[in-house]
Amino acid sequence: MDSGGQEQLTESVFVGSFEHSLDPKRRLTIPSDWRAQVIGRGSLYVLPAVDEKCLSVLPVREMTRRLGSIGHHSIADRKAREFSRVLASRSDLLSWDSQGRIRIKDDMLDAVGIKESVVLLGNFWFFELWAPAVLKKSGVLEQANIEDAVRHVGF
Repeated sequence: MDSGGQEQLTESVFVGSFEHSLDPKRRLTIPSDWRAQVIGRGSLYVLPAVDEKCLSVLPVREMTRRLGSIGHHSIADRKAREFSRVLASRSDLLSWDSQGRIRIKDDMLDAVGIKESVVLLGNFWFFELWAPAVLKKSGVLEQANIEDAVRHVGF
């Protein structure tokens, strides 16, 4: 606890949003502030979001934490195997280059409508990649949605 009596976050988090353009080779520069949040060798898992038209980007520590819940299921658990199979086959593990750029596969970018410009949205323990037009149309950042979400999680 800090002197104010409130617990401090012990993990780094991704906050804020950025809009970047893909370079001519379709590489995306990860903001330097966010690169500093990634512990280890600078590897990120990129996977399609479950219920939205965006990509989720998780550092290894967060992906490892989430995979732990899948690993507790028996190999005979058909639903867990199906989820694991689909998630693994549609995911990619990437490392950034010396300038902080990653190259996401074309089929992943195309599936979420990312062509030239990308909005990177912090989601605390991971971040999301959105096509600007898709993000605007989705309404995920509208105040009414935020109020419902706050009530749902009890924030």
